[in-house]
Amino acid sequence: MTRCYYNETIEFFYNNSGKELSRVWRNKDVLVVVLGLTVSIIVLLTNLLVITAIAINKRFHYPIYYLLGNLAAADLFAGIAYLFLMFHTGPNTAQLSLKTWFVRQSLLDTSLTASVVNLLAIAVERHQTVFTMQLHSKMSNQRVIILIVCIWLTALLLGLIPSYGWHCLCSLKDCSRMAPLYSRRYLTFWAISNLFIFLIMVVVYTHIFIYVKRKMARMSRHTSFHPRYRETMINLIKTVIIILSAFVICWTPGQVVLLLDGLSCESCDVLSVEKYVLLLAEINSLINAVVYSYRDNEMRSTFRKILCFACHRMPKYSPASVKSSTTEHRILPQNGHPVMDSTL
Repeated sequence: MTRCYYNETIEFFYNNSGKELSRVWRNKDVLVVVLGLTVSIIVLLTNLLVITAIAINKRFHYPIYYLLGNLAAADLFAGIAYLFLMFHTGPNTAQLSLKTWFVRQSLLDTSLTASVVNLLAIAVERHQTVFTMQLHSKMSNQRVIILIVCIWLTALLLGLIPSYGWHCLCSLKDCSRMAPLYSRRYLTFWAISNLFIFLIMVVVYTHIFIYVKRKMARMSRHTSFHPRYRETMINLIKTVIIILSAFVICWTPGQVVLLLDGLSCESCDVLSVEKYVLLLAEINSLINAVVYSYRDNEMRSTFRKILCFACHRMPKYSPASVKSSTTEHRILPQNGHPVMDSTL
């Protein structure tokens, strides 16, 4: 008969997995918490600013901006989850109940999954608009809402699975070293799922990069090639490079470490880097706000309005400014192709 250990302590499972559970604050614990709290607060403020900007500016009431707003919400949630982790890590971990430990991990898994799946949705949406030479997607608001609901349902499903059965409380041999209450099979599944999503994103953005580069080469041969169009294409290439670089740098190390732990790599010292790769993944929640939002001129203008609202230093947002900005983005070169928004 299978024996389950629902009444054991956190220390029991950490000892079983061979993961050190410190009773005192070490220098590296303090460093991780200080860095983690700093990143979390910045992530919360920046993504809250993005959500506010999208809510108050009617020019952003389009599918791509709804997805950006949902990405900001996912990253805001990730900031909250990481903040919760920082107050329940180090020596505080030993004081946690099994339920609280699962809540801590589920918050992280759900928020990070929502962020990754939302990034994939944005990549697909941008691919569609770039290849059809549209300023905005023709997706209806109803479809966007359904897509957003599906994103969060997927995130909740993957985040809550361990709490409701896919753990190792009844199979100690299957316990992970990085997450001593999680099944190694779950970590393998989660890591492979995310790496598969990463692969799709890389393919999508690489396709966009190749298309834009070829488009520039063809258009440069025509004397009617509009300078504004060339500038937009260059911005597209720059944005794609930034997106891919940030995504690969921030996410790949963590997923590889999780996969190694899930595959029970005995010679791999995954515990020495686990906190840093998680922090790196959280930093991506900050980079998302910068890459996807701050590169948009109208978004930056709205940010200034929000930040300077109390001191009244900035002129009030007016429909005229919207019309002017929109006109600037819709300039038509002589070849008849509309100039696309450089935001990806």
